[in-house]
Amino acid sequence: MRLTAALFAVVCLVAIGLKTADDTGTQVATYANQFLSQLDDDQKSKAVMDYDSDKRVDWHFIPKDTRKGLALRDMNEAQRVDALRLLRSALSEAGYSKASRIMLMEGLLREIEGDDRRWERDPQKYFVTIFGTPGEKGPWGLSFEGHHLSMNFSFEGGAMVDSTPQFFAANPATVMNEVPELSGKLLPGKGTRILKDEEQLAFDLINSLEGETKEAAIINQDAPAEIRFAGEPQAKVGEPEGVAYAALGDDAKATLKKLVMTYVNVVAGPIASERESIIEEDGWDNVHFAWAGPTEPGIGHYYRVRGKRFLIEFVNTQPDAAGNPANHIHCVWRDLSGDFNLASAE
Repeated sequence: MRLTAALFAVVCLVAIGLKTADDTGTQVATYANQFLSQLDDDQKSKAVMDYDSDKRVDWHFIPKDTRKGLALRDMNEAQRVDALRLLRSALSEAGYSKASRIMLMEGLLREIEGDDRRWERDPQKYFVTIFGTPGEKGPWGLSFEGHHLSMNFSFEGGAMVDSTPQFFAANPATVMNEVPELSGKLLPGKGTRILKDEEQLAFDLINSLEGETKEAAIINQDAPAEIRFAGEPQAKVGEPEGVAYAALGDDAKATLKKLVMTYVNVVAGPIASERESIIEEDGWDNVHFAWAGPTEPGIGHYYRVRGKRFLIEFVNTQPDAAGNPANHIHCVWRDLSGDFNLASAE
């Protein structure tokens, strides 16, 4: 499906200025209400659900025939602009760039897979759902989800109080081949690596370690097929595994911080600052890094980073759509104090 000029314009939106966490919640609510004001009754019946609906915690990133919410392709151009502006208001410039390029990747998958594809590939098959009434009083939520993308936000008292699960993926992880020039279609070009930092910094880290430190970091010689807790409302973790930040040298500590901040800085600036403050409060020394699988590209590999109140998981084991091995990334940031602003089961 072609991207309209209006949709492309939103993909290229400049950064939105945000000052405080409360301002973030207020601004997202403003854009949510602007979006809702443009919908007809039938569209609203799909886009709006009760805050207590089971659908609020029903998230996933696998391809599906349909999902909760209202799809971008079932909106007119003005409505799509409002929907994407709403997503942009909750994310940083870097986060929105990742999200928009993941959506565009569906067009590339369509071309690579051709007529043999099992799933429909459509850059506008992404769904917006608003739970409750956006505003300064009661709780409300926002979901923006489709294949390889699941953004979930919770609000209370006018403030954004949770921004997880936060899931991004890329297939191909690296675009290996020249992309055909197709009239009217916007496709990621050769060399595109949407989640480069999420992968490369981890490779840099594990390959900088030596001796007992590296042995402690590698928890398994084989990578798992998938991240844990995929689609589950809460991540039910055990004890931390791997090597502690406190046991790393200065350069490795700096690399681990850069890796964690890559995930932290996906959301709007004030929310990212809150995430960083929580890590500082809990102590970087208690953050653990664990690796599984070989330590070179092109072979299935996995890592996780565990803090007291956050979990990062990354896996690259699947081939891409063209068959290139280990070129298909899934990665997620979870809130161990409770995704969706729910109390943790721990």
